[in-house]
Amino acid sequence: MASTRNYLAFDLGAENGRAIIGSLDGNRLKLTETHRFLNEPVQLPDGLHWDVMRLWNEMKSGISASAIESDKRLDGIGVDAWGVDFALLDKNDDMLSNPFHYRDNRTDRMLDEAFRRMPREKIYENTGIQFMQINTLYQLLSMVIQKSPLLDVAKKFVTIPDLLNFWLSGQVSCEFTNATTTQCYDPRKQDWATPVLEAMGIPTYIFGPVTQPGTVLGTLPRGLVKETGALDIPIIAPACHDTGSAVVAIPAEHKNFAWISSGTWSIVGVEATEPNFSPSAMTFNFTNEGGVFDTWRLSKNLMGLWLVQECRRDWQRYGEILSYDELTHLASQARPFLSVINPDNPEFLRPGNMPERIREFCKSTGQIVPESRGEIIRIILESIALKYRWAIGHLETITLKRLSSIHIVGGGIKNRLLNQFTADATGCECIAGPIEATAIGNILMQAIALGHIESLEDARAVVRQSFVPDVYKPVSSSSRALWDISYSRLLKLLE
Repeated sequence: MASTRNYLAFDLGAENGRAIIGSLDGNRLKLTETHRFLNEPVQLPDGLHWDVMRLWNEMKSGISASAIESDKRLDGIGVDAWGVDFALLDKNDDMLSNPFHYRDNRTDRMLDEAFRRMPREKIYENTGIQFMQINTLYQLLSMVIQKSPLLDVAKKFVTIPDLLNFWLSGQVSCEFTNATTTQCYDPRKQDWATPVLEAMGIPTYIFGPVTQPGTVLGTLPRGLVKETGALDIPIIAPACHDTGSAVVAIPAEHKNFAWISSGTWSIVGVEATEPNFSPSAMTFNFTNEGGVFDTWRLSKNLMGLWLVQECRRDWQRYGEILSYDELTHLASQARPFLSVINPDNPEFLRPGNMPERIREFCKSTGQIVPESRGEIIRIILESIALKYRWAIGHLETITLKRLSSIHIVGGGIKNRLLNQFTADATGCECIAGPIEATAIGNILMQAIALGHIESLEDARAVVRQSFVPDVYKPVSSSSRALWDISYSRLLKLLE
């Protein structure tokens, strides 16, 4: 038997997807990226969609490349992706329509309609999920309002990773960590939130049994074996929600820590042993999403580096090609604490013309309007860090715990300036890494499912043995005062 185990992780994010082989040799893990591809939405006459057919084709290319890289010695394949978006299948398990993108405007005003059908407090009592118009619940409600014929013929609901797992294994499933992101699931009953679905007029029969992370779904079908050149590899549901996988790979040795999954979105949270339905959790609009091994992610979804990404795209349209490193350097040289924005203002949810919208926000709130590229990016990064401070302060209030450190994982940790701003704004030591936490957590859950690693604690020990984090210390108390002033400005914006 080979001493090294090889697992293929597909990590699909809002900007791109990757195929990554994790080679586990004892307690050491090595990563090899075998395929990378863009994940770009497509605007159609009826709205903004994901191009899942292209994603599927890229995944098959990733399997082929990984089979060659590993000399066909792959022990498992797992998929993680973003939450809330979904596909509907008919009676033959065929996909009815290309899935919508969560940034499509069909969910505008759906929160108000939902609260008309069921009080906000009752929805939270049944789901424990943060109210965001992108949630699956409001996407489905919009279909009810529009009398979508798809709901008349749909037989099964699957989230995006569930859809891809079905195509990989032939097994239709609804994986737990992603199911809990939908606001259609009841954490206390450990089942779909039937009273909420019925109040919205959403058919309940489309929601199937929920599969736990670490379940072996099947093996790669014969047709895909022939097409990709791979063998009949086990298909494993890891934590299929990308944040669920990322939290698996946090290299913490104690329990008293906060975590930030940093990327297009920023998700700030703690690992809990049970969901928190307290009045303060609902008042501050925190979410309870499922984790692995009976853990829960008490967290807050915040707008992250989407704002930087959109500014960069806008400048590229006018012929100015700037790398993320170049933008960060410009921000580091710009005047600090010029203005503050609320990154989660609905005005910033949609793509397009982001620099001008940020300028307009500053103008409309009576602040200094940024002019240069560096000033705009610095305002974004400082404001994200200040919103982290807001979220972590509320986490301490909700959990009645002092959080001694912050673990930051995900692609966003490449922005070292944001990491330092996070330490400065919160006053906490920040441990950044590993950057590929999502893929690592995916890989380690595959290893646990196949009996090659025993526990979550053992998985995190592998992370500590394999990857060296960067540590960011907060600034001196004199500089802290400037952050306090800016934080007061953010709080006024949130009133």
